Amino acid sequence: EGAEGLFVLLGAGLAAASHPLLYVKLLVQVGHEPLPPTIGRNVLGRKVLYLPGFFTYARHIVEVDGKRGLFRGLTPRLISSTLSTITRGSVKKAFPLEDMEHVSNKDDVKTSLRKVVRETSHEMVMQCVSRVVSHPLHVISMRCMVQFVGREVKYSGVFSAIGRIFKEEGILGFFVGLVPHILGDVIFLWCCNLLAHFINTYAVDDNFSQASVIRSYTKFVMGIAVSMLTYPFLLVGDLMAVNNCGLRAGLPPYAPAFASWIHCWRYLSAQGQLFRGSSLLFRRAPIPAASFPSD
Repeated sequence: EGAEGLFVLLGAGLAAASHPLLYVKLLVQVGHEPLPPTIGRNVLGRKVLYLPGFFTYARHIVEVDGKRGLFRGLTPRLISSTLSTITRGSVKKAFPLEDMEHVSNKDDVKTSLRKVVRETSHEMVMQCVSRVVSHPLHVISMRCMVQFVGREVKYSGVFSAIGRIFKEEGILGFFVGLVPHILGDVIFLWCCNLLAHFINTYAVDDNFSQASVIRSYTKFVMGIAVSMLTYPFLLVGDLMAVNNCGLRAGLPPYAPAFASWIHCWRYLSAQGQLFRGSSLLFRRAPIPAASFPSD
């Protein structure tokens, strides 16, 4: 119980510390660009137009809403994070890790692969259940944050937001965007774990003196690479959470009213925007923005 409480506190602290970054990322994801691009140079020395990075964007939010404005939507996000941590802990108790067979260097190829599949399946169940439980608060947090775009106050508190969503959209309103999020989580887990396993098994020589060190970092490196590939699922899930909910950020000209998350994916793909918001430091302005910079 003490360890679970510690994980809850650590999760909440991490969520609070990273909230301004997630806030700016979400505003970029919905396509809100309140500041004009600036002229810079790429690695080849050529002049290009760059959209504001995280620090410039965050400074703009502070100028509009003050420093507290950087933490808009934090309360429902903290509740979502807490629910996720508690749910994962409950699933672990229901399916104790002691019952799992962890991969050992002494295992043959077939046995080690079987163990990786079992471990990944266990992780997948934990992640999917925690995602379902915490997603309603994730939706509320997203909507609270994108109110910055239209200066709305429709979602001003957790309980009032729950009542409003239930009244306007029913139970399903709390789970918009859930499917792409879960698909992204599942694809990430399986690709990351299997790639790390095959690299450690076939690419890292046991005779190499630093083999154990390399193996310990393989999953971390694979996680970074796979997260970039699964980013479109995160983007689509977040956009669906705010789409057509009565807020300016979820309506034209920012986006049409999507019939489904697949419609949203196809729309972003046609626009070449499936990775919008994946980088917050060096953001090249798209051709329309370069041709018609904001005043």
